[in-house]
Amino acid sequence: MRSRTATGLLVVGLVALAAVAAVVITSASSSNNVKANVTVSDATLGRPIPAGFVGLSMEPRGLESYGGTNPHAANPVFEQELRNLAPDQPASLRIGGDGTDWTWYPTTDLAQPPGVKFTLDQNWLGVARSVAQATHARLIVGVDLEADSAPLAAAEAQALLNGIGRQSIEGLEIGNEPELYGTFSWYKTPAGVHVDGRPRGYDFADYLRDYSTIAQAIPNAPLAGPATGAPKWIPQLGNFLSAEPRVAVATLHRYPLKHCTKAAHVTIAQLLSDSSSTGLADSVARYAGVAHAHHVPLRIDEMNAVSCGGVRGVSDTFASALWALDTLFEFSRVGVDGVNFHTVPNTINELISADDSGGRWHSLVHPQYYGMMMFAQAAPPGSRLLRVSGAGGTTFHVWATRATNGQVRVVVINDAENGSQQVTLRIASAKGTATLERLEAPSVTSKSGVTLDGQSFGQATYTGKLAGKSTDTRVAPSGGAYVVKVPAASAAMLTLPAR
Repeated sequence: MRSRTATGLLVVGLVALAAVAAVVITSASSSNNVKANVTVSDATLGRPIPAGFVGLSMEPRGLESYGGTNPHAANPVFEQELRNLAPDQPASLRIGGDGTDWTWYPTTDLAQPPGVKFTLDQNWLGVARSVAQATHARLIVGVDLEADSAPLAAAEAQALLNGIGRQSIEGLEIGNEPELYGTFSWYKTPAGVHVDGRPRGYDFADYLRDYSTIAQAIPNAPLAGPATGAPKWIPQLGNFLSAEPRVAVATLHRYPLKHCTKAAHVTIAQLLSDSSSTGLADSVARYAGVAHAHHVPLRIDEMNAVSCGGVRGVSDTFASALWALDTLFEFSRVGVDGVNFHTVPNTINELISADDSGGRWHSLVHPQYYGMMMFAQAAPPGSRLLRVSGAGGTTFHVWATRATNGQVRVVVINDAENGSQQVTLRIASAKGTATLERLEAPSVTSKSGVTLDGQSFGQATYTGKLAGKSTDTRVAPSGGAYVVKVPAASAAMLTLPAR
């Protein structure tokens, strides 16, 4: 993301839900262990968690950086990394961001707009099609709106539909963060004059007219939008969906922390605060209901820990893994239908890398990805959140799900930098020995050494799969409860036998 994509966050929750799925239990900041009792009931909360809930988002230019340039042999490591986030289900990939409005598909009767920096071609389309087919992915793909040209948008949309395949496209997302068109330059002339894509004062009514004009020029295809992260624009979601019945998926952007100026100060403590997880989810809770009232899903199709490229020592640490794990549960709590984490090659916010050495692909996997992967394991498609009750606090979170086969999983997250938690879990109708796996790192500030169930992607992975010996342990119930110790700055997942 460039600096213009800073999307200020309302950290004050807009909706207070009567049924609370996460239990936060007071944790001491000292090295002393803390004991807590938590009850997981049979009562379910909210909607079933959809397939493809966790996905990736990237710029158009980034697709070939991650997927390669050979449409007949796309990067298999990247494809596996997509599958890891959607095991046994279609993957979710959004191709958009700022690059949406810098991209076009050339035609003989159109001149290249001055703000366009990237050209789609048949090779790019072939790579997108190859990745989509290999991972059974559902794609949200951006279409240029800032160029303000219906013929250009129609040509691009038709190329995407034909080149990738209609069956793989969940929605064509017209434009990206249009609230910024009148504030930040779309391009700079050779003389150095900055040119904005729209006049200052460009508002939601103006955007809606532009969207409708472009939508009418696009062939019969599912649409997505409004792709906004502006607090003043998000409340217009209902008006947008009423005016555009062809929209198949509503899309919003959320970042808990903003770092787009030198004066901004971002810390791990801020990232792990309730405002960055519970508050972030509550800020869109109302709009999940709005989308569902219009019979469309709501995806947060662009998110990461810190806007404007991230912050070293925060975005690239193990803290981001704990934040991602907890925040995904929070979004499922408020009825969001999916989240796409934005990754840009060679930035602090990057989740995975992709390198081809001598025809052999390999990847560096950053800490945050591990947290996303644990959530995908804890919340298979169709699973439901279970009601959890206990004491309250700020650094200890408990979530529980029940899968369609009746299997219950309980995730315990300890955000404290010091002090273990010993939690006694009383789980309704539970019996039998459970399996415990852990998400760990040397410390909350670690940038490497992360493990999930004792396994890792190492310094580089050539397969996209976790390697090493599993360290899961068996936990037998004692007195009708399961006792789990969770060290500081770690998470654990207890999986009970299927009923």
